Amino acid sequence: MHQPAPLIPTCLLALASVLLPLAASQAGEEPLQVRIGYLGYRPDPGPLLSNIIPEPADAGLQGAQLAIVDSNSTGRFLKQQFQLDSASVDSPGALLQAAKAQHDQGLRLFVVNAPAASLRELSAALPDSLLFNAGSPDDRLRSSQCLGNVLHSLPGRAMLADALVQFMVLRKWQRALLIVGQTEDDRAYADALRRATQRFGVNIVAEKPWTFDNDQRRSAQADMPLFTQTAEYDVVLVADERGDFGEYLPYQTWYPRPVAGTQGLTPTGWHKSVETFGAAQLQKRFEAQAGRWMNDRDFAAWMAVRSVASAVSKLRQADPRALQTLLLSDQLPLDGFKGRKLSYRPWNGELRQPIPLVQPRALVSTSPQDGFLHPFNEMDSLGYDRPEVTCRYP
Repeated sequence: MHQPAPLIPTCLLALASVLLPLAASQAGEEPLQVRIGYLGYRPDPGPLLSNIIPEPADAGLQGAQLAIVDSNSTGRFLKQQFQLDSASVDSPGALLQAAKAQHDQGLRLFVVNAPAASLRELSAALPDSLLFNAGSPDDRLRSSQCLGNVLHSLPGRAMLADALVQFMVLRKWQRALLIVGQTEDDRAYADALRRATQRFGVNIVAEKPWTFDNDQRRSAQADMPLFTQTAEYDVVLVADERGDFGEYLPYQTWYPRPVAGTQGLTPTGWHKSVETFGAAQLQKRFEAQAGRWMNDRDFAAWMAVRSVASAVSKLRQADPRALQTLLLSDQLPLDGFKGRKLSYRPWNGELRQPIPLVQPRALVSTSPQDGFLHPFNEMDSLGYDRPEVTCRYP
């Protein structure tokens, strides 16, 4: 018996009528080749005084590699092909040499996972290029020492501190003890916490520098309660980016209070516990590739490459200045699996993004918190707003 031909839904016919002519028109075109350089340099942190798990050696690089795969999965339909040229080195001089070598090969788009000093050097050495900062949270790059050819996909310390202190205000933790480590990065993190507490009306009742060099694995139970004895506080804020002592503060404070900052309740750009809005799929794909959890450097590098791919898809070109202009406009909302469309701030090039607040194995909250309003964009309640930026950008 003759079987009638299956009916094709009208919506599929309409879609085919759009895609088939497009595919036919592009059949003879050469793919647009987009080469992106990855430049990685992380200084030796020195001897650690705790059992903290070190950051993976390929942090950042794995995120960029996954973003290349993601970009090519859609780029092939648009005749766009993305390639990552990576260089991970062990000194600032080698980083500059690697950058110049990639530049000589024609690369003009770079993802940089390096300290602020190296980023400044690369920005000056590659004035015709667009760099994405996926490694330095230095607030000076976002407030007083802007780099005109740099976009920041990693949140600065001010964004992280504002995210944390908003949650403290919501929980009515109005009195804080601040403990500051010995490194320059610790002092910078403490500066961001002081700024945030002043901004949102939290009182720092006491501030103590950490000056011990003994092994806290043996003496935390004896030292920490006495060290944290002071005027009564609601929370202990800790600035210990390297992890020398902060891991031993929870449950050892003079008053039974929560610990937050670089340890305890921590603000971060990305964490394994972020799973909503499609993030779980990103996490699974990353873990299948890298064999580990995705961290904030990985996400920043992933976001940088995806920013390039999104702008290239819209413009059908890869000129650095054209891409930067589009990314700084409001014409290209970006998807970062965070529940809101992301974009780069035109006054300092920093990516607007919600900030997860996490404990080691759970998401506690996400900032901006409800009730913290802004005239234009609530995400601009985190970090340096337009009136606070003193440098000219771009």
